[in-house]
Amino acid sequence: MRVHVADHPLITHKLTVLRDERTPSAVFRQLTEELVTLLAYEATRGVRVEEVDIRTPVTETRGVRIATPRPIVVPILRAGLGMLEGMVKLIPTAEVGFLGMVRNEETLEPSTYAERLPDDLSDRQCFVLDPMLATGGSLGAAIDFLFARGAQDVTAICLLAAPEGVEAIHQQVGDRDVTLVLGSLDERLNEKGYIVPGLGDAGDRLYGTV
Repeated sequence: MRVHVADHPLITHKLTVLRDERTPSAVFRQLTEELVTLLAYEATRGVRVEEVDIRTPVTETRGVRIATPRPIVVPILRAGLGMLEGMVKLIPTAEVGFLGMVRNEETLEPSTYAERLPDDLSDRQCFVLDPMLATGGSLGAAIDFLFARGAQDVTAICLLAAPEGVEAIHQQVGDRDVTLVLGSLDERLNEKGYIVPGLGDAGDRLYGTV
């Protein structure tokens, strides 16, 4: 498993505003979109391309385009949905699937309550969107789900992660091809399974409490 922690002043600045408890939901959503687009540049560094011949106003030349089968972007509901727009702005030709994961707040174990994905993900590059990598339960379950459908290459984009979550994913994925792209690697988890210093509940801050 590869782990890439973004090191860019714009990302750090936007994360600082995102962490602030006074930041309203509308600003939080906008910053999340901007952060995902920045992180997506790193996440898509290895996206598959194929050569194509084109003609410019001056001459003929050869370039590249996103290869087929197209990559698929998979936000984990509900908080991952707030990251989707920032990702598809960068790769608008990607397909989009959905995974609904919920965490039991007592056991911290995840379960899948909804999915909308192709039955066969063979040879597809999958990009999973999940704002917070805390215990690793939800993201780990999502990664297992994708590999069970035939995926061979999974990249997860997270705004924040705790070391405990990164280690849990590392232990779970074994020798499978998984990359984590993180905006920040925070200090630890608290006794309730929240990232410290973190930013609270990403879903609530994106959409309000239900």
